[in-house]
Amino acid sequence: MLETKQIPFNKPYFLGTEHTYIREAIEYGHISGNGLFTKKCHQFFQEKYGFHKVLLTTSCTDALEMSAILTNISPGDEVIMPSFTFPSTANAFVLRGAKVVFADSGKDHPNIDVSKLPSLITKKTKAIVPIHYAGIACEMTPLMELAYDHNLIVVEDAAQAIDSYYKGHPLGGIGHFGTFSFHETKNLSSGEGGLLIVNEPCFDSRSEIIWEKGTNRSAFFRGEVKKYGWVDLGSSFLPSDVIAALLYSQIENLNMIQEKRLTIWTQYFSGLKPLADQGYFSLPFIPPYATNNAHIFYLVCQSLKERTALIAFLKERGISAIFHYLPLHQSDYYQDKHDGRKLPYAEMYSDCLLRLPLYVSLDTDDVAYIIDSVTKFFT
Repeated sequence: MLETKQIPFNKPYFLGTEHTYIREAIEYGHISGNGLFTKKCHQFFQEKYGFHKVLLTTSCTDALEMSAILTNISPGDEVIMPSFTFPSTANAFVLRGAKVVFADSGKDHPNIDVSKLPSLITKKTKAIVPIHYAGIACEMTPLMELAYDHNLIVVEDAAQAIDSYYKGHPLGGIGHFGTFSFHETKNLSSGEGGLLIVNEPCFDSRSEIIWEKGTNRSAFFRGEVKKYGWVDLGSSFLPSDVIAALLYSQIENLNMIQEKRLTIWTQYFSGLKPLADQGYFSLPFIPPYATNNAHIFYLVCQSLKERTALIAFLKERGISAIFHYLPLHQSDYYQDKHDGRKLPYAEMYSDCLLRLPLYVSLDTDDVAYIIDSVTKFFT
């Protein structure tokens, strides 16, 4: 008889201070954007990671859209990004009229293959958007050198990469812009939410204007202008201060959250390594230049058929394990706009990558049960 355990793929983690901070935000009397807890969150990210300027947004999608506006993307521009990513990465630039040029993933990791980038750059290229998949850094040194050589903007899609580093530098703080997600599935969560990192001072003023619906409202409240009005493009990118209050409860406990996630990730890796060593599947690769923030634990099966069977087997045992992205160059929306290049590794990860449950309240017995279930399937 099969076990009756039910282990979801993800479960939001609450710390007990959320209600206190949300009530405090309400009692403070400013629950729209850029209130007390928004400022507290901004201060935290600037002080902990040394980011030049940060702006909370309602989602990482919004942060990406802000970066596209700040980059002055316009019809005819080309933007290079990996195919193995979420549609929001591409949508932000397509909405401004850009043509997306998709790059393949690497052999050892789903991140963009930096060695392929020089052949994709043309006179129309305006930006490169690397994704730090599973919170593991792209190889940023050669990517940034290439960008500077060709006068290109780099937007780090660091949606999954909070508290992760490349050669000691926090992800999101290396390119011209960085974007984070605080979606329910992320290490830090406010249900929905995001963050734009502005790393070049020349974008400071305009980023605030875009953030404030195209107005110079922030400058007005600082007393820098006598009145505020519509001065540029923009939208309502600010989250409510209630969302910021929820996020602040999480970031106060970042170290504890990260420690627990890393413990689970390490238990998975140690328990499944004997099978990986026998060639049944591949485990996550952490390059020497990158740290691991334990956002995702995945394994890469030998085929789509095998992965499908493994998902079904785990489901029978009450374990929710899921695949991830479908390659955007093969999507219904973009396949007829793609230039026809084969992107074999993006397609391989789409077919073969499987994510296992990973959340703070997942206990060691459940992880052991998942490891045992995967072992039973293969042996």
